[in-house]
Order: sequence, then structure tokens, then C-alpha cells
Amino acid sequence: MNEFVNEVMIKRVERTMKALEAHCMNPMFVKTREEALMLVKSMLSEGDKIGVGGSVTLNEVGIMQELQSGKYDFIATQEANLTNEERHSRYRECFMADVYLSSANAITEDGFLYNVDGRSNRVAALLYGPNKVIIVAGVNKIVRDLDAAIKRNREVAAPANALRLNKKTPCAKTLRCSDCKSLERICRNYVLMGPQGFKDRVHVILVNEHLGF
Repeated sequence: MNEFVNEVMIKRVERTMKALEAHCMNPMFVKTREEALMLVKSMLSEGDKIGVGGSVTLNEVGIMQELQSGKYDFIATQEANLTNEERHSRYRECFMADVYLSSANAITEDGFLYNVDGRSNRVAALLYGPNKVIIVAGVNKIVRDLDAAIKRNREVAAPANALRLNKKTPCAKTLRCSDCKSLERICRNYVLMGPQGFKDRVHVILVNEHLGF
């Protein structure tokens, strides 16, 4: 990253972290995905019951591989051979997790986490249930405000995820949200996480790399 561009990004990160802290979240900043993985590992204990939300970032950082290492009571929700009943049962089990890991669709410079979900198991667990929530996000997820967060999801995250999931939605073809009525639509509930009531529950790890969508 160009040194001047990097300096601008660092200032944005500092502003975002200050706002997140004011919202009773615990922000942290690391330079690389390797450092992010080590930080996440330091925040987990062997035997922890751990759930995750679907996330490209968690895969890119190596967190999914770590969770499947056998050290933890990992709630696997992404396995292809699960029946719908088994999958929903595991989604519900995530509410009882010690730790829930996910990324975010966008993080605003004024300290809000913006997430859009289809089944809504991910946003539901972020809001309530697990004792600890860890958000891992590249600096590419940082946006100025809510309007920019909405735009980012409509023009970047949603089309990319529709392609990744092989959804037959208009955005998978046009690469832009058209607020479709498709049964395969992945944008159904929109959640803005602001000031928290429990100071040590939500932890946000910002990584000085471009990660996920």
C-alpha cells in the first residue's frame, strides 16, 4: 500500500476505533492476517463452544482452520451434508456459544457495525446469546457513515456473496442490487449495531489488509 494512502487509512482506523470504544466495544488493530489469527487464538480457550457466521474473511485469515483443529467445541453449520433440520438446530445452538466469530459487511467511522443477512442466524447471534463476539474485518470494510455502509453492501458485498453462493439473483448478473423479490435473495434483514450494554462482549479486530467482500 502506498505510504501516503496507508497514512490516510491509519487515520481512518484511529477515528473508527475511538468511536467503537465510545460505543462500549473493544477495538484492536493488527497489520497482517497472521497477526489477526494469533490475536484471535489468544482470545479463545481450549474447550470453548464456538459458533461462526458465514465469512470469507474468517477463511482468509485461517480462523476456520483453527476452529476445526479439535481444540474447541466447534459448532459446524456450513457442512454440505446437513439436513435443514440439523442446520437450523446448530444455528440455535450458536446462541449458547461461549464465543461467536464473524466479520461485518461494513464498519462506520462513527462506530457502528452494519450487517445484512439472509437467514438472519448470523445477525441474531451477534446481537444476543453468545458470551463473547469477535468481529474480524479488513480495513476495506471501513466506510464513512451509514449511507456509505448501505451503498457498500448493495454494490460490493451483496453481489459478491450472491456469486460466491451461486444464487440466481439479479445482482449476481448485474453486480448491483435492484432490491429484487427473488426467493434466493440473501439480503433480508439489516442490522446496525451501536452502543452496547455490555462493555466486554463485542470485540472488533481491524486488519490492515483487504479481506473478504
